[in-house]
Amino acid sequence: MRILLVEDEPEMAAALATALRNYDMVVDHVPTLAEAEEAVSGEVHGAVLLDRQLPDGDGLALIPKLRARADGVPIIVLTARGELADRIAGLDRGADDYLAKPFAIEELLARLRAVLRRPAGLQPDVIRAGRLSFDFGHREASIDGVRLELPRRELLVLEMLLRRMSRTVLRATLEQAVYGFSDEIQSNALDTHVSRLRRKLAEANAAVEIRGIRGVGYLLKRQP
Repeated sequence: MRILLVEDEPEMAAALATALRNYDMVVDHVPTLAEAEEAVSGEVHGAVLLDRQLPDGDGLALIPKLRARADGVPIIVLTARGELADRIAGLDRGADDYLAKPFAIEELLARLRAVLRRPAGLQPDVIRAGRLSFDFGHREASIDGVRLELPRRELLVLEMLLRRMSRTVLRATLEQAVYGFSDEIQSNALDTHVSRLRRKLAEANAAVEIRGIRGVGYLLKRQP
C-alpha cells in the first residue's frame, strides 16, 4: 500500500516513514500543504497521514480536495493540537480519525488498520484465492496457513493484484503501488518483481497464476 505522509517535522517524518516501510508500505513524504496538494492531484494513495500545523497553512485545507475525488481514501490527522474543539474540527472537515501527538507508533498502525477496515476503506481483512490467503491487517501472504516469505516490493505487487482479482492491472498502476516519489525505477524492475513472485507462487502450488497482458499490465487468476 502507498501512503502519503504530510509532516513538516523532520525527525517525526523520518520515524513515521521508517515504521510504515517496516510494515511493508510505500511512503511518499511531503512537508508542506502545497506539495501535498500537488501529490494528491497526480497520484493515488491508499491512505493519508496529515499534520495540521504546516509551514504554509492548516493541513485540514487538504481534506476537501481529497473528498472531492470521491474515492474514500482514509485520512488520519496527526497533530499537537489535541483539544476537543480541534478534534471536532478535524472530524467535521472529513477526517476518518484524529491522533494527538505524542503518540505510540503501534497506536498509529492500529488506527490505520481500523480505518482501512471500514466500508470506505479498501478491502476486507483477508482475501483468499486458490490456496493463497493475504492478510491485509498483518501484511502477510500464506499458502494453506503457511507464511509465504516475500520481499516488500513483491508483497506490494501481490497486494495490488489481489485487490483487483481477475482484472487487468495496468503497469502504471502497479508501479504507483510499488514505488514512491524518491524511488528510481529501472525499465525492467517491475517485470523482475512479477517474475520472481510468479515463480514463488508456482513453487508453493498456490493454485493461482499471474498472467501478463503484453504492453498493458498483469492480472491474477485462480487456476482451473
